[in-house]
Amino acid sequence: MKKLLTLRSILLFIFCVLSFPLLPHPDTTHYCIVFYNVENLFDPDENPQKNDDAFTPDGFYHWTYKRFYKKLNDIAKLFLAINEWDSPDIIGLAEIENENVLNKLCYTTGLKACNYHYIHYESPDIRGIGVALLYKKDRVQIVESYPVSVIFPFEPASKNRDILYAKAVIATDTLHLFVNHWTSRFGGEGATIPKRNYYAQTLRTLVDSLLFINRNAYIIIMGDFNDYPTDESISKYLQAKNYEKEAEHGTLFNLMFSFAEKNRGTHKTQEFWGCLDQFMVSKSLLNNQNKWQIENRSTLIFDAPFLLTADEKYGGVKTFRTYLGPKYLGGYSDHLPIKLILEKRK
Repeated sequence: MKKLLTLRSILLFIFCVLSFPLLPHPDTTHYCIVFYNVENLFDPDENPQKNDDAFTPDGFYHWTYKRFYKKLNDIAKLFLAINEWDSPDIIGLAEIENENVLNKLCYTTGLKACNYHYIHYESPDIRGIGVALLYKKDRVQIVESYPVSVIFPFEPASKNRDILYAKAVIATDTLHLFVNHWTSRFGGEGATIPKRNYYAQTLRTLVDSLLFINRNAYIIIMGDFNDYPTDESISKYLQAKNYEKEAEHGTLFNLMFSFAEKNRGTHKTQEFWGCLDQFMVSKSLLNNQNKWQIENRSTLIFDAPFLLTADEKYGGVKTFRTYLGPKYLGGYSDHLPIKLILEKRK
C-alpha cells in the first residue's frame, strides 16, 4: 500500500512539472535605477515644526488629500511605465516631505505589489523637504545608510538638505549610492554658486574616501544638482568629467553630457532645456571589462507625452507641473525623471 502511494505521488509530481511551466528565475543581470524630483510632495497635514503651511487645505496652494492622492497615483503610474516591462529596482527621490508620503506612495498606490521599501531621514531644510531612496527588497539589500550633513562654513546657521548615502548589495556585489538635492538658484544664480560648490566638495571627499579603499568601487551619484554638467560645481569641484572626451583623466564621469549638445534636458527655463538632474558614476562602471557596467555607457531622460504639455509662450513643450504659481494644473513635476540600466557583463 505504501509503495502504491509513493508511486502515485511520483506520477502526480511528474504530471505537475510537465503541465505547469516553472516560474523564470529573477533577472539578476540587469538593474534599473531612476532619479526623479517629484516637486513638492507634501502631505496636507500642517507640521508646526516646518514651514509647510502653503501645502495645507487652507494654505496658498489649497493642497487637499484629493490632490495629494492624485499626485501619488500619477507618480506610481510613471514608475510602472518608465522601465517598460517592470518597475525600477532603485529610485532616488527629491522634494519629499516626510515618511508619511513615502508610506502612502509605496503601500497605497499601484506600487504596493512591487515590494518596495524606503530610506528617508528628516531633513534640516526649513521647508522640511529632503531626499529619499526606494528599493525592491527582493532585489536589493541595503546594508548601511546615513544622511551626510552639509553645513556651509561661510553661513553656519543655514539649514541645508542632507546628502543621502546608501551601501547596497545586488547579486552579491556592493554598490555605493548617493542621492542629492543641492541648493537652488532661488535668490540669484551667482549668489548661490558657493553653496553648490561646497556641496560638490563635500561629495567629492566622500567619493575619494571610497576610492581610496577600493579604486574599483561601483559608485552611482544621482540627484537634482541645480547646476549643469559644465558648471564649476560639477566640472571643477566634483570633477565629474565627460567620458567621451576625458576617459583617461578622471575617476568620476557625468552621463548627461550628450543631452546638453542637443538642447535636451530634464528642466526647462524659458526656451532652454538643461540637465539639472544628473547621473554620475565611477570609472569602474564604464569599463567593459568589469563585472558590472552602465548599459551603452548612457542614461535616458524619460519624456513620455503624459509628462509634457504645450508651451504656448516659448514654443514646443514643457513639463506638466502640479502648479503654475497658485494655479492648480494637476500635473506631475517641473522636472523629468532619468534612468540608467546597470548590467552584468556576459
